[in-house]
Amino acid sequence: MTLSIRNQLPGTVTEVRPGEVMATVKVRLTGGQDLTAAVTLEAVEQLGLAPGSPVTALVKATEVSLAADRVEGLSIRNQLRGTVIRLSLGEAMATVRVAVEGGELTAAITKDAAGDLGLFVGSDVVALIKATEVSLATA
Repeated sequence: MTLSIRNQLPGTVTEVRPGEVMATVKVRLTGGQDLTAAVTLEAVEQLGLAPGSPVTALVKATEVSLAADRVEGLSIRNQLRGTVIRLSLGEAMATVRVAVEGGELTAAITKDAAGDLGLFVGSDVVALIKATEVSLATA
């Protein structure tokens, strides 16, 4: 299957914490950073998710925000450090390619936000992704 979702990060499940309807699933990405996904219990069962399961974390580019540094006091669980490797500016929007340990992420942000952050190729950034915006896939 080919997907339009640009951000596809391989990893391994390290923890599944079930709730009444949803579960949080912690994934150690190939590069060593941790990512949390919030998925339904039905998805956990259908995908057979358990510690040690290989998965691919999927995130739409429009669901990746960027910050100049880690942000404290924020409900967003996923803060991945990286470096800007490509910056494409349009009239209103920008796409920012970020190298993170073990992979790459694309963020679609406004051109104004890219300017406010002073982004350039080589900038250090932190990619922010809500756990509810992370989907998981198995082979």
